[in-house]
Amino acid sequence: MHSQTQCERIQNQHHNQPPIEQGLQILLNRLVNKMGRDKLIRKTIYQIRETLQVDRVVIYYFYEQWHGQVTFESLSSQKLSILGSTGADNCFNNEYAALYLAGRVKAIADTELEPIHACHRDFLRSIQARANLVVPIIIPRGLWGLLIAHQCQNPRVWSQADIEIMKTGSQTLATDSNILGS
Repeated sequence: MHSQTQCERIQNQHHNQPPIEQGLQILLNRLVNKMGRDKLIRKTIYQIRETLQVDRVVIYYFYEQWHGQVTFESLSSQKLSILGSTGADNCFNNEYAALYLAGRVKAIADTELEPIHACHRDFLRSIQARANLVVPIIIPRGLWGLLIAHQCQNPRVWSQADIEIMKTGSQTLATDSNILGS
């Protein structure tokens, strides 16, 4: 008599399920994976914000070529929320995307003094970002999004340690296959 392992029994049960139950199981598995992904993202950006002692850390996700929105944030105060913000129209282009895809890290100590495009400065003003640190999130398919830290109250000179913390956070998100669905 052949003895089945527990894994084989579960697989056989799954194959014997009616199609509607199989569909529900697939949906449930996706939901569980998404909840795990969201929890890890929130934990990662919270830890970065706490470690850097900044006002805001966000994930800016590209939902189509160079158009995106803030999908996650960790805040020192709810009044600083920019969740759902889509950024400045036509401000992020192929040139910037290529730079970030190549690993560019952009540290702006003072958004009022940095030589940046007017649309970028206006956008940063509109979200109360006085200092800005941006690190790309790169997955095998390309540039998935940006991990961004903001100091809203005053300028801030970003240290090499600050940059390394952000890079580590970005790599953590990019290399976890459950996180970004790569």
